[in-house]
Parts: sequence; structure tokens; C-alpha cells
Amino acid sequence: MPRNIIDVTDLSVAEIDELIATAEDITTNPAKYQDACLHKQLATLFFEPSTRTRLSFESAMLALGGSVLGFSEANSSSSSKGETVGDTVHTVSCYADIIAMRHPKEGAPYAAAQFSEVPIINAGDGGHNHPTQTLTDLLTIHREKGRLDGFTIGFCGDLKFGRTVHSLVNALSRYDNIRFVLVSPEELKLPRYVKEQSLKSKGIPYTQTTDLESVISQLDILYMTRVQRERFFNEEDYLRLKDSYILTPEKLQNAKPDLSILHPLPRVNEIAVAVDRDPRAAYWKQVKNGKFIRMALILKLLDIHV
Repeated sequence: MPRNIIDVTDLSVAEIDELIATAEDITTNPAKYQDACLHKQLATLFFEPSTRTRLSFESAMLALGGSVLGFSEANSSSSSKGETVGDTVHTVSCYADIIAMRHPKEGAPYAAAQFSEVPIINAGDGGHNHPTQTLTDLLTIHREKGRLDGFTIGFCGDLKFGRTVHSLVNALSRYDNIRFVLVSPEELKLPRYVKEQSLKSKGIPYTQTTDLESVISQLDILYMTRVQRERFFNEEDYLRLKDSYILTPEKLQNAKPDLSILHPLPRVNEIAVAVDRDPRAAYWKQVKNGKFIRMALILKLLDIHV
């Protein structure tokens, strides 16, 4: 059976460290990897819109010397005719060596993996998981801080539906001396099951607040998120909550000089454009790191050693 990455916890801490080391080597020696996936094909099956994730997967495979096929919206696939996800994946696995799949329904990539003859990477399933964004975040944190332990990280915004938040909390809970600060409106708090599974069961300290400015001075890392219109059933609720937190240069005055500001993107207006000029802004570095860590993951799942 092929190995799939549906949740970031499908990878051990040692394997994550190995992927980060490979990604670091790729950034230093890109030419060494340019033919590593020659004659290999990646299929990108995106049943939900995406810019960064889809294009970074494609860019990663092309940089490894491979090729790409797939679709960028459900309407351009046979699912618009009523074909099941399982049949779509089974078909595509006959053409490709590895599949990256995004779907709006939680658990869809796991179900689809039962029908695939090649490895499947979950590229985001509803509000559930986004393991390759988490690997991107971990690589960025490691490059910014030089470690993955011993810091305080604040998550701000939509913690209820934010799959990037859920995945990163799960991942960081396996490292030592991490403290979590959870900043959100009452309606968008981190789900109880995530707190129970990743924090309370391990005795990991965390605090919850609705006020970012009251805690920003404590943070080594600030992970901003947008309030996601597509996760709301009620437009009025979205409009009421969408501007709950807007990070500006003024709000950063009490933050640590070496704070790292992360955001999985896309942003709407939760980070003012003026913050982009702050040396603490690391979200554009995240974008670049996403390509390198996905290159490392493709190599691992295809069992290619360079």
C-alpha cells in the first residue's frame, strides 16, 4: 500500500526534522535536485479553489524535474457529472505517481486514499487539516528561530474553522516547552476536541483571550488568520466577525523586537499592508518555504534519495 499524508501526525517528529533538513539542503543546493523526479508525474486534484497550495505543489514538482496534471476546480472534473471522489482518484492514480488533493469536505482525502494506487497528500480538507501548510509553518519557524521548541506562540483570528491552526497546534504539541496563546472572538474559539486532544491531555499550558493587544508582548511568534467567509452558513455572522482583528504597525509597538509574524494566506485585511515592511513579517518567507518543504515531501513519499 502507498504511504499517504492525511494529517501531519502521520509523520513522526524525526521524519519532520528530516524533511526540514532536506528542505534546507534544497534551498542551498537546488541544482542537486533538478532531475530527481524526472519522468514522474504529480496530479493536483483541487475540488476547492487555491492559489498558493496548488501552485507551490506544481512549482515543487517542476523544480524536481517532474511534470504535473490535474484540475483546479470540481466543475472541470467528472465530479460535475456525479462521479464519486473515490472513482476520480482511482482513475487519476492510473496516470500519476503521486496525488495532491484538496476538498471542501472533512475526511475526503482519507476516504479517497482507500481507492488510490499511489501516495495521496492532503492539500486541505474543509476546516479539518492542512498538513503541508503545517510543514511550511514548521520550516519557517525553524528558519526564523533556529528551533521548534521553547517559545510562546499566539494564534489569532478564526481558530474554529482554521484548518492550518488545528494542524499546527497538533504538530507543535509534540515539541517541548511550547506555550499557546489563543486569541479569537467567543464564536471562533479553538474547538474543544483540539484542546482536549493536543493540549489538555499533554498538560501543555495555554491561555484564551479576545484581546490581542493585551498578550502581544508575551509572544515569540504571532500566527494571524483570516475569518473565512466560505466556512460560514450565515452571511450576517461573517460580516459581524470578519474585522475582529486587524494587525497594524501601532499594535506591534509593544511586541518583542524578534517577534515572527506568520500568516498562511490569503489575507483579506487582518494584516495591514504597512506591516509588510516590518522586518518581523515572515509570511512572504512562508510562501517561498512552502515550495521547498513540498519538494522534500514529494521526494520522501516517492522514496527518492538524492
